[in-house]
Amino acid sequence: MASLQFHGNVDADIRYDISLDPARESNLFRLLMGLQLAMGTKPSPRLPKWWPKRLEMIGQVLAKVYCSMVIFTSLHLGVLFTKTTLDVLPTGELQAITDALTMTIIYFFTGYGTIYWCLRSRRLLAYMEHMNREYRHHSLAGVTFVSSHAAFRMSRNFTVVWIMSCLLGVISWGVSPLMLGIRMLPLQCWYPFDALGPITYTVVYATQLFGQILVGMTFGFGGSLFVTLSLLLLGQFDVLYCSLKNLDAHAKLLAGESVNGLSLLQEELLLRDSNRELNQYVVLQEHATDLLRLSAGRKCPDQGKAFHNALVECVRLHRFILHCSQELENLFSPYCLVKSLQITFQLCLLVFVGVSGTREVLRIVNQLQYLGLTIFELLMFTYCGELLSRHSIRSGDAFWRGAWWKHAHFIRQDILIFLVNSRRAVHVTAGKFYVMDVNRLRSVITQAFSFLTLLQKLAAKKTESDL
Repeated sequence: MASLQFHGNVDADIRYDISLDPARESNLFRLLMGLQLAMGTKPSPRLPKWWPKRLEMIGQVLAKVYCSMVIFTSLHLGVLFTKTTLDVLPTGELQAITDALTMTIIYFFTGYGTIYWCLRSRRLLAYMEHMNREYRHHSLAGVTFVSSHAAFRMSRNFTVVWIMSCLLGVISWGVSPLMLGIRMLPLQCWYPFDALGPITYTVVYATQLFGQILVGMTFGFGGSLFVTLSLLLLGQFDVLYCSLKNLDAHAKLLAGESVNGLSLLQEELLLRDSNRELNQYVVLQEHATDLLRLSAGRKCPDQGKAFHNALVECVRLHRFILHCSQELENLFSPYCLVKSLQITFQLCLLVFVGVSGTREVLRIVNQLQYLGLTIFELLMFTYCGELLSRHSIRSGDAFWRGAWWKHAHFIRQDILIFLVNSRRAVHVTAGKFYVMDVNRLRSVITQAFSFLTLLQKLAAKKTESDL
């Protein structure tokens, strides 16, 4: 049990506790992969094993046709709202202009998001498979441990809630004419034909409703994917920090230290809530190890060698986390740049429409839903980016918590190199221009309300001129 293979390279079912340390998950992204297929961003999916071999080509063609249909639906609605915006510009009616412009931004970003994840689908799949294969599901064997299953459970629950919230917001807008019993379309945009005709109405309504569902899934997928990857990486940092804290305990455990001695060390590291150091971990919780169970697997009588081997394993884990963090930056940097611009303009327009628009109850509810989802989406990206930046440079703090000085003569060069590399902060940027953190949250909101002030002044001048 007390093995350096703490992440399951030899036996993926190694567990420190039946209830607190669940078995290793084979696929951390099963829900997101299914959502990716449903929203049409997998042009070349891996077909299930039960799919007939002779129909593989048909399956691939159907996937590409569905992806093309999803992209066309989003872009053609964006073009129609662009024409609507151009038509209402000469009238000078700011509410109609901002309504049309808001939907134009939403649908063009939906098309951009769909195309972007289609082009990045293979790279994203390789990234997910690498994380599934290499992630550590609990910390190094010692007197305390953390299990990364809590990060997986948190990310899965968040994905379900966020996707349902996004779909609820857009579908409620899409079905509002049906709820009111009115023969009208949920999206008021220009068409080159009579969209309310007896034949065209059903087709156009179904297309708009499908477009609304695509908006919810596209917005939900990008945010939930970023939060899921961030939570899993934060969980890996917590696993690393608990392992570094337990290096000396791990060496003593392998060398055959008595259970009484290990119990004293356990009390020293796992303090009571009243005097425990706060914020050691972000998403995981530290638990006491069952020492009687682990003490049966002693393998290395040389404490210095065991300590050094454990440090090497921690270095490997740290390199894995940094590699995954860099790939997260490469995947999301272009996406976050466009997302920041989209959120800035959309936030401004939604607030303006909410302040200056009509006071219909259903319209106000829909506007508040869109506004709440937009602000929360911005908060997700910036807050998770802030957590990654701050938590990624605490390896040294975790290392100092253990009795490292007892083995300093074995790891003199290794620890210096490790501590230098541990100061490499993880950053997620928007197009390499600025970092996605709480400062970006403040600047986006400031810019949005600056645009809002400008729109309100324009509206006030138009009112004065009309009088």
